[in-house]
Amino acid sequence: MGYQVSITDIEKIADKVELEKAGFQVYDLGHPDFLVNEAWSLVVKNPGIKYQVPFIKKISEKHQIINEIEVALTYSPNLEIAAITGTNGKTTTTSLLTEMLQSQFSDAYGAGNIGLPLSEISLKVKDKPAKVALEIASFQLVAVPNFKPKVATILNLTPDHLDYFPDLMSYYQSKLRIYQNQDENDYFLLNLDDATVVSLVKDLKAKIITYSLTQKADLYYQDHQVFFHDECLFETSSMKLVGKHNIANAMVAALMAYLLKVDLKNIQSVITSFLGVEHRLEYVTEIAGVKYYNDSKATNVESQVIALNAFSKPVILLAGGYDKKTGFDLLKQHQAQIKSLIAFGETKQQFKTIFPDTILVNDLNEATNLAYKFAKTNDVVLFSPGCASFDQYANFEERGRHFKKIVANLKKY
Repeated sequence: MGYQVSITDIEKIADKVELEKAGFQVYDLGHPDFLVNEAWSLVVKNPGIKYQVPFIKKISEKHQIINEIEVALTYSPNLEIAAITGTNGKTTTTSLLTEMLQSQFSDAYGAGNIGLPLSEISLKVKDKPAKVALEIASFQLVAVPNFKPKVATILNLTPDHLDYFPDLMSYYQSKLRIYQNQDENDYFLLNLDDATVVSLVKDLKAKIITYSLTQKADLYYQDHQVFFHDECLFETSSMKLVGKHNIANAMVAALMAYLLKVDLKNIQSVITSFLGVEHRLEYVTEIAGVKYYNDSKATNVESQVIALNAFSKPVILLAGGYDKKTGFDLLKQHQAQIKSLIAFGETKQQFKTIFPDTILVNDLNEATNLAYKFAKTNDVVLFSPGCASFDQYANFEERGRHFKKIVANLKKY
């Protein structure tokens, strides 16, 4: 758009030469202090960089920091966005909604914390209308001052990312920003089943649509059917996803699609065919009567509990990873659902504290091979780490792919 662009990174930038040839100014292997005092028109930060970083603290005193979502919205004002945030369930809900939108509209996209960056979609559609299912994380919501989705929801709220935010309320407040610019022409879906969401969501200008799995609401579940007021949106018996939590995710996706003018037949077709998201309770294979599941996207203890609740019998749980400072005490209430626990990574001693019988190993490869050795016919081996991946992997996707590769090699024994 005609800007002179500078980029700075604490690490080495692999494409430095190519970027400089293209006209960028590149400062890698550190952030030079003189950049703080430059007269920038825009300062765009990678959401993963913490605000406590000294360079970020200094530059934020002189400039408003935004992220690429805000840039995209500036240049594509006609995007109709359904925005999904919360602690758990974002990716499944956003993926479902993306497929529903794409089943009816040619210009429909999944973006944000999954899929394409929103700025890439902006570059493609420019100022034309398009519909976007947007997964938006807490890190992103703190730097989008003009963000105004047509439809929005906070699926749930539980402690997370306490390595990033100064305290729990700061994390929760970041999520509440999703509706701050909505008005009476927009919609907010309110989860009545989450007491924390209900207690914190206040002062909405948008039209509120309540939903619940357990009580009467605008959007509700009854007799294996999901209703919006008196209209049946879909039957849950046609779903391939397992677990009550996925019924809630499907309810939200279906209603968002409905509000964005997707026909019911298309919504129902996607509900029937959708097999789930990679790395989220993903069935991998069965070896000698033992089923293996990849739940690498479970980066907190609440996600682990959801995974455990999806099975009717105790499982062999593989857990551990980078410490987000949220603890694992909630697992104590679900001890009966765990046949054996094998822990690895930075947090392995924390699991040992909760479950003294926990077997400690060094890494995922060792944990998976050990589970293979003592698993019996009809057992389930569940890789649901309950932690971020950054102690041993670049991201949860790399970690999940590694688990599947390890399991594939088990078949050779």
